[in-house]
Amino acid sequence: MQLHISFSALLTTVLVVLSCQDADARPMKRGVGMITLPLKRVHQARGDIHPQVLLQQHINRSQRRFARMTGRQEPSDVELRSNLDKRMFLLPHGPPTSRPSKRFNAKGTNGVPAAKPVDNSAISLDDEAKPEAATSNDTAAAGDNSGGISDVEINTLLNDGTSAANKPTTNNSLGLDIIANDVGYFALVQIGTPPQVFRILMDSGSADLWVGAENCKSANGGGCGNHTFLGTQGSASFVETKEPFNVTYGTGAVAGIKVTDNLNLAGLALDKHQFGVAQLESVDFSADSVEFDGLMGLAQSSLSNQQTLTPIEALAQKRIIQEAITSYKISRLADQKNDGEITFGGLDETKFDPNTLVTLDNVNEKGFWEATMDSVTVDGVDSGLAGRKAILDTGTTLILAPAADAAKVHQGIQGAKSDGQGGFLVPCTTNASIALNFGGKSFAIDLRDLAFAPVDANNSTGDCVSAISGGNVGDATEWLVGDTFLKNAYFSTNVNKNQMSLAKLV
Repeated sequence: MQLHISFSALLTTVLVVLSCQDADARPMKRGVGMITLPLKRVHQARGDIHPQVLLQQHINRSQRRFARMTGRQEPSDVELRSNLDKRMFLLPHGPPTSRPSKRFNAKGTNGVPAAKPVDNSAISLDDEAKPEAATSNDTAAAGDNSGGISDVEINTLLNDGTSAANKPTTNNSLGLDIIANDVGYFALVQIGTPPQVFRILMDSGSADLWVGAENCKSANGGGCGNHTFLGTQGSASFVETKEPFNVTYGTGAVAGIKVTDNLNLAGLALDKHQFGVAQLESVDFSADSVEFDGLMGLAQSSLSNQQTLTPIEALAQKRIIQEAITSYKISRLADQKNDGEITFGGLDETKFDPNTLVTLDNVNEKGFWEATMDSVTVDGVDSGLAGRKAILDTGTTLILAPAADAAKVHQGIQGAKSDGQGGFLVPCTTNASIALNFGGKSFAIDLRDLAFAPVDANNSTGDCVSAISGGNVGDATEWLVGDTFLKNAYFSTNVNKNQMSLAKLV
């Protein structure tokens, strides 16, 4: 019998802030095997939103996420709206209320060009814009996925404007497919009996797995969009536990019940695994334009609101893989390599230079992946930021640093300037090399990742919004480091050893 929970009760629980609860996260070390899943890049760029406004959405989202990660009070909706209003007020024509701009004129004083008025009512406080399809209709070539998703299924799923991945270079590997530009990643995961294919967002900064329930409702009313759902109608192995769960992210929230069902991760069978089905989703997840059907958190399960092992931990506990290792190669659309992947059970040495591999202890006691950062350099010059810590998070797009640290970094970039709202502008043509240093190795950020977006889409040689912003949510030494950096390194986590690894890409 299916558990029925009132919509109002779910709406209440979905607003509960993510709480850190202890769970047994000690999988066994023995066993063999390694598997790699395909990831798809989620495009979330809006051509009708000014880059400064888009930046503030990212900053707001990162601040909320960072506050939850560090156990601090998160900014209120009023504060986030105020930050967005201030930034819109400083645009050349101001927001639609026709307030005069005190800082920039129509010619783009201080390097910020004129922009069309922005509709404030249509902009989320912290939500990244919803996905748009790219123009490519290529299909992906699958690797060794015996017992997993067939080439026909993958090709059908990819016929939606994604950029197809190249054929993987190793066995038990599936490629990363890219949707337009570089914001978010998801893999194709089979769940249920008979198996259905779900698009699952991969997030190293949380620890819960969930997909939409067959009776899913949107917090804005109606159903949960054009997604794949899980329940008794579609899966004979679906079993409810009648235990509720809820998770609140930096952007969006879900609430529902815990269930058990069979997972297949590219041939790795994880039967009767416990996870969640969302009966209520915020519009951040329920909208038709959202490209994924659920989310898999791959931090340590001590963070899990569901109080259950993550799939990687469960695979190791059942000795299907040797250790609970998750490895990430995050691709960049501009490179046109399409070689991204997520690997369970080991590291793919075809993606990095083994001579550059460094192993780092996890210094976070709550279950996030956080490493000591030796230093930050600009063109090889130390910025004087020794002793910092960095949470490495695939679920964050940019880099959020303490305000004073962000200012110091940009002081070393010729032509960089503050926008007065926590963000910075850098010349789109800058040659400045910013590097984060871990374990005695220096990892440079590609200039294309540093220059987040041109302020004027028609002027690629003017000012760009910097991908490093300032925000005082963590302590004075704590950074939230997202894909701006992780696109430039091979990133691996090991739950058994409570360690991370970074290496330079090849």
